[in-house]
Amino acid sequence: MAKASEILPNTIEIYDDRMRTLIIPDARLEKLADGAVHSEGPVYFPEDDSIIWSDAHDNRLLRWSATDGFSVLRDRSDYQNGNYRDLEGRLVSCSSGLRAIIRREHDGQWRILCDRYQGKRLNSPNDLVVKSDGTIWFTDPPYGITEPNQGYGGEQEQAGSYVYRFDPKTGEIEAVITDMLRPNGLTFSPDEQLLYVSDSSAFNIPDGYHHVRVYEVVEGRTVTNGRVFAEINPGQPDGLRVDKQGNVFISSEDSVQVYAPDGTRLGKILVPETVANLTFGGRGGKRLFIAAGKSLYAIDLN
Repeated sequence: MAKASEILPNTIEIYDDRMRTLIIPDARLEKLADGAVHSEGPVYFPEDDSIIWSDAHDNRLLRWSATDGFSVLRDRSDYQNGNYRDLEGRLVSCSSGLRAIIRREHDGQWRILCDRYQGKRLNSPNDLVVKSDGTIWFTDPPYGITEPNQGYGGEQEQAGSYVYRFDPKTGEIEAVITDMLRPNGLTFSPDEQLLYVSDSSAFNIPDGYHHVRVYEVVEGRTVTNGRVFAEINPGQPDGLRVDKQGNVFISSEDSVQVYAPDGTRLGKILVPETVANLTFGGRGGKRLFIAAGKSLYAIDLN
């Protein structure tokens, strides 16, 4: 795993002038670390200016900081994938191996928060987001069951691949989206009135989807009026994040693609490996961290 950073010659593709307000003209993509099998789920910790992310296909949890460089936090992580911080700053993760949502407690111990819906095992939680009320919203495709390098296998017990809302205070879990084929990444708009969810079913289903859907959030706990927000090419969308202005940053095969809230594609931040997920961090949240292929990248935004 590389510990020293490397500045890469990169290209910003601009399709709409609004993209120019988001980028620094001379910003360059920086490779922070490499050597993973499949980088996923970056989450930023401002306390020590670090990134924690998953090596989802090598069953490890990784960490990088400018001070300490690269380190392995968990070797045999039960195939952690998406990661997020809860309201207390604890790391909450999707475990495709345990088919569960897990949380690292303040004492460093890992705890299973939920692993069943209506008495049946979840498929393999893939990505999650913690809402401002503390509830955890997560996607549950079957990749940890169907793909040998993403979980421990087993039998699918759920009738489909759903998006769930889980309340860790009460233990209540609800299926809030049931009309998607393979929900994958997800993120809320800044006011939490919209929920964006990627569908990556084209990955292994003939005539599957490679789009992002958007839903209107009702009373903070259900959704309605789902519709296609953007078709993503090349490849399939995976992780995604929304900036403070509501622009949607979406992973794709060749780049991070940037869309305005009205669905206009503003531009691309080209990345030399397939992008799996991303997050904002750094001072003022103006640094975009990108988990792609075997590596962790970063670029400063405006």
